[in-house]
Amino acid sequence: MIYSPHTASDVEQMLASLGCASVEELMNTQIPEELRYKGDLPLPKGKSELEVERLMRGIASKNVKFDHIYRGAGAYYHYIPATVRHIATNTSLLSAYTPYQPEISQGILQATFEYQTMMCMLTGLDASNASVYDGATAAAEACKLSLDKKRRQILISSAINPDNRKVIETYLYQMDCTVEYIPMKGGKTDVEALKSMLSDATAGVYVEQVNYYGVIEDMAAIGQLTAPLKALFIAGVNPTAAAILPSAAECGADVAVGEAQSLGLPLSFGGPYLGFMTCKKEHIRKLPGRIIGETVDKNGKRCFVLTLQAREQHIKREKASSSICSNQANCAILASVYLATVGGEGLKQVATQCCSKAHYLASKLSEIEGVSLKYSDDFFFEFVTVSSNANALLKYLQGNGILGGLPLSDTEILWCVTEMASRDDIDNLVKLVSDFEKGGAL
Repeated sequence: MIYSPHTASDVEQMLASLGCASVEELMNTQIPEELRYKGDLPLPKGKSELEVERLMRGIASKNVKFDHIYRGAGAYYHYIPATVRHIATNTSLLSAYTPYQPEISQGILQATFEYQTMMCMLTGLDASNASVYDGATAAAEACKLSLDKKRRQILISSAINPDNRKVIETYLYQMDCTVEYIPMKGGKTDVEALKSMLSDATAGVYVEQVNYYGVIEDMAAIGQLTAPLKALFIAGVNPTAAAILPSAAECGADVAVGEAQSLGLPLSFGGPYLGFMTCKKEHIRKLPGRIIGETVDKNGKRCFVLTLQAREQHIKREKASSSICSNQANCAILASVYLATVGGEGLKQVATQCCSKAHYLASKLSEIEGVSLKYSDDFFFEFVTVSSNANALLKYLQGNGILGGLPLSDTEILWCVTEMASRDDIDNLVKLVSDFEKGGAL
């Protein structure tokens, strides 16, 4: 059985208004012949609720849950206090949609406003949206935001997350602009190469801090290069690292974007995640997504509203600069509750633990014969090692209940360490890697 909210009369009325005799005729005018599916879809017969539940439980039982995770590359295994899920799953927040009517939406509006405030505090910039689909979408939107009529060149670091790169390229594919990649040197963006690539046609420069390989970039130097040319400097920010590294604003960034999954969102098989965007005040009218503003009501009391709506697709329609059609408010509230729970000092402790434990693991792995660091020790909580057989090593670790780093090649592994790993956990990992490299694991 297929559920459809439209009656036969509804469909007839719709077709009549479009001047079509049938649904098939409507589809013929919109979908090219080569893209239409021929024949019946090979769909199985429907099942009852109980049958579906049993089927899903059977599929779920095949999943492997790791308690020891040393993989990051854009999605991170952090501790989430119980209060975060308890508060954010309150049904009044979970079911809230875009709050177009502020008279009945003050709770969701204030919670989202607090999120925006916290993201501005993390990045040091003036305004935040609330929010976009994920970090890759935020990066792509920021690159698009930087374009104007005369400036059509985007310069992107070669050291960014490859997934982000693909999304950016997809967004800009038909934007009549040029995308060029800044080479790497020693695992980070080559500032000297960037200097030679900048021109009056440069609209934006996008660099991630920290980059895909975990290396800390010289963001201040990049900001100093872009400022005189008035090209927008877009900083891709890891929000956990932002607690202890210089802020995006301090480095001269005009726009800061990133993935906020690490702020209270579980890994969840890849989503839903949370893309944040903050910017200087002069660029606020180009920000996609919702923006909550603080004002006063007719009685002079503090209240909150959706603001600057004239730039959005529900008013400008096709003339809008962007189309973010899904409300990310619940993910944003998870992040705001997490930040409010751990506090500024707590977030610094999380970042410090991640950094110190990663450096401890890196130093121990480097002592193993046959294992070496690919880049310098100037990293946050991710680093790359080189060894003889990366895939075999990771398979061996999985057999011992450990999800190791991400294989970048047959010999390279990108490791990540968060506050979730204890010293004993790390020492056990090192022993297993050592045993493998010595041949004792074979």
